[in-house]
Amino acid sequence: MKHPPMFGYLAEFSTPTELVEASHRVYGEGYRKIDVYSPFPLEAACEAIHFETRLPLVVLIGGLTGLITAYGMQYWISALDYPLNIGGRPFNSWPAFIIVCFELTVLFSAISAVIGMLAMNGLPLPYHPVFNVERFSAASNDSFFLLIEAADPLFDAKTTPELLRGLHPAGVWEVPY
Repeated sequence: MKHPPMFGYLAEFSTPTELVEASHRVYGEGYRKIDVYSPFPLEAACEAIHFETRLPLVVLIGGLTGLITAYGMQYWISALDYPLNIGGRPFNSWPAFIIVCFELTVLFSAISAVIGMLAMNGLPLPYHPVFNVERFSAASNDSFFLLIEAADPLFDAKTTPELLRGLHPAGVWEVPY
């Protein structure tokens, strides 16, 4: 796969409000391959770039898988493989199955949440092109960054940095591969 000569442009902002406003503006201009980096979660920035995740669906599927596995396992053991009539209760006594069903639902949901989060975030990620920008180390301390990737259809090597500079950031950097 052939990469463009650069990964994109990175702009640094001093406050979260500036980052959110810049994100709204960049998304409004039509850019879609954008990302924001901040030292703490910013719901408004995620909303500004229309970030969507499918992690809740993965967790739901994991939970339902755990529920079906627990019920099927208990039904197989209690009604088919080794049926015991204790106290006249039916072999398929679903109230007795509730505890194990709950536990396996929670277990499968938690495991699918962790695995899904790692997979969807592309982790572990020992290298990312934004690490090439020396100033990016401040992203975990006190700075806020907006990235426009070169893979975006609207990306242009001249107009994209001009758009970012028009947002009055603390700095704009080219992100090499």
